[in-house]
Amino acid sequence: MILMMTFLLVGLLVHVVFFLSIFDIYFTSPLVHGMTPQATPMAPPASRLVLVVADGLRADSLFTLLPNGSSRAPYLRSVIEEKGTWGVSHTRVPTESRPGHVALIAGFYEDVSAIAKGWKENPVEFDSVFNETRNTWCWGSPDILPMFAKGASGDHVYTHTYPAEEEDFASTDASRLDTWVFTQVKSFFQSAKSNSSLRANLLEDENVFFLHLLGIDTNGHAHRPMSQEYLNNIGLVDTGVAELVSMVEDFFGHDGRTAYVFTSDHGMTNWGSHGAGHPSETLTPLVAWGAGVNYAHKVTEVQPYKDGFLQDWKLEHLRRVDVNQADIAPLMASLIGIPFPVNSVGVLPLLYLNNSDHFKAESIYTNAIQVLEQYKIKMSQKKETTLSFLFTPYHFFFVTLHSLLIRLLQDIFDLVQPVHFPSSVSCQISLCRSLIAHALEGLLYYHTYDRFFLGCSVVLGFVGWTSYVVLVILKTHANLNRLSNVLKKCKIEKTHLHNYIKI
Repeated sequence: MILMMTFLLVGLLVHVVFFLSIFDIYFTSPLVHGMTPQATPMAPPASRLVLVVADGLRADSLFTLLPNGSSRAPYLRSVIEEKGTWGVSHTRVPTESRPGHVALIAGFYEDVSAIAKGWKENPVEFDSVFNETRNTWCWGSPDILPMFAKGASGDHVYTHTYPAEEEDFASTDASRLDTWVFTQVKSFFQSAKSNSSLRANLLEDENVFFLHLLGIDTNGHAHRPMSQEYLNNIGLVDTGVAELVSMVEDFFGHDGRTAYVFTSDHGMTNWGSHGAGHPSETLTPLVAWGAGVNYAHKVTEVQPYKDGFLQDWKLEHLRRVDVNQADIAPLMASLIGIPFPVNSVGVLPLLYLNNSDHFKAESIYTNAIQVLEQYKIKMSQKKETTLSFLFTPYHFFFVTLHSLLIRLLQDIFDLVQPVHFPSSVSCQISLCRSLIAHALEGLLYYHTYDRFFLGCSVVLGFVGWTSYVVLVILKTHANLNRLSNVLKKCKIEKTHLHNYIKI
């Protein structure tokens, strides 16, 4: 009995180890630390940036016109058509609020180790746009804002949140959450007019104002994205953004030094859910305008988008610039001249920038060095934990590290010198993007370096355990048969002996 209980406990322990190995193989953090922050050395076009994230807003819900030809977001529509650059921000699975905001503000995609936290918090410290600013003021949900204040270096990220119980998915209309945010921001700027120290802080460079608007997402969950509550909430946000821009411009004396970015962390399915990879969840709007951002660009040729949305949205005459969600972080950093977040894997979308070719070249070069820094740290970490004769470096840099890579970096450095402009800017951008692409491939290579070996080890361990169990069963079964045969033989011999005594 004791032997059987021991066997069962050992079996349970083995299966628990196998289960936990899945997390060790597939759910380890991709983040590395120890990189040197990289910033563009040239003067930035903006002194401050206003980031508005409408949580749960689908791209088609914002861009599609009403049956009468008008827009439910007339202010943002006017920005798209007159003074800004727009496009679709492509998110990645899981389309949840935490991974979406991390991609937007920190520039990297979901840290899968956060699955243990239910995608509510990142268990690993990371750098972000907010972390690199002089000051950041945030208003919104208590589920999102503290995540970025937690990892801030220094006391310069100020959060203002409403009580958690206000996030009621059974609410008849959750737009009050967004109204609260806009009211708080208005009160903040009003108080700054009479508070000299706060006003002095606001007038400094490298500041960010972040508005997290949860009403659309909450209404979508409660009433579905096609409901009047969801659609009316979009109109409320549009009106709030228009008033916000007017208030900010008035406060800073219309100095033309404020950049604006409006986007969403994820979309939502027709039945009010998100988290998977359906286009309604992964296609989110991006509208940028203000200091350093390109004006609306009219086009006559057919744009290379096969999703058919341009015709549905009646925007085929305006250049659409799509990005990956992580690309927004380097864009914001470039606009206000702060270092790119060191963990960012985003690629700076140059078509959003309204600046000189020299500035664009310096910016994409900085982006390339920032990503390459991560690759170098990741490679050195993996090399230290692997036996030297078993280490296999990433093939691209292994072949080119001492020749092509050095020449590539030298070519980029030469090209960013003003004497080469404007004829060489396209070549320089191409070289930098090539370097970024290979560095990102190398990061993935080293992140999954041990995955095959660990997977094979688990499979072999499971096969070994299964074989052992089979042998134990066979051995036990064989012993029972042998004991049965011995008893049967003894019984026969006893019968024969008894008969012999009788005789």
